[in-house]
Amino acid sequence: MTPRILEKIKEVEATRGVEVLLAVESGSRAWGFASPDSDYDIRFIYRHEKDWYLSPWDKDETIEFMTEDDLDGSGWDLRKTFHLLLKSNAALLSWFYSPIVYTENTKFVELFRPLADACFSPIAVSYHYLSMSKKYLEACRTDEVKLKNYFYCLRTALTGKWIIEKETVPPVLFSELLVLVNHETRIKIENLITLKATKEEAYYHPNDWELFGFLEKTIAYNEEKSKGLSGGKPNKTEMERVFREILKM
Repeated sequence: MTPRILEKIKEVEATRGVEVLLAVESGSRAWGFASPDSDYDIRFIYRHEKDWYLSPWDKDETIEFMTEDDLDGSGWDLRKTFHLLLKSNAALLSWFYSPIVYTENTKFVELFRPLADACFSPIAVSYHYLSMSKKYLEACRTDEVKLKNYFYCLRTALTGKWIIEKETVPPVLFSELLVLVNHETRIKIENLITLKATKEEAYYHPNDWELFGFLEKTIAYNEEKSKGLSGGKPNKTEMERVFREILKM
């Protein structure tokens, strides 16, 4: 699908008069536990010509598309991207660590990544994943569980645990989070990954209540420990300098 995705990105650039600076895969394909019928979740950052940013009026800062061949695209303008970075937006940070990159402006990434690392707020991102994991935990509190929900709960819970124990931007690839679990739990999860690769997203699976108990304990641990995490260290002056540098590229 990569040639088709690159074709769609070029189409967006031509029809919307923008330059895509970074386009990556997000969602289950980037996390490493896609189902056969999983969409392609394309996320991208783009910029307009410099004069576009000189207007006093608010403008649309998002581009979205959905195609018949399962391409789900969503992109943010550069200015919106900087506003979200200042808040340590979890989704934005994950884009820069996606293992699947469709296209990137190397200079942009070199300028932006140090800002992303500096703005990363362990406490803010931890609470984001804590909220998500608690929601998915309740969806899994049944005898038969949608396997997709189980993995969303596992990913968000382990991501929260990573932030607490490492205080670094968490990896996107789910397999890298499994260093946080014991051997027995890891085997169970890896077996479920193998199963999920053969089942469509609507598939329901008998609940493993022992694994569910592990999720409950992990989320409770995350809720308690998140309180003591630090915030980000954004430097607005440096961010403004980089913003102007990107517009001059």
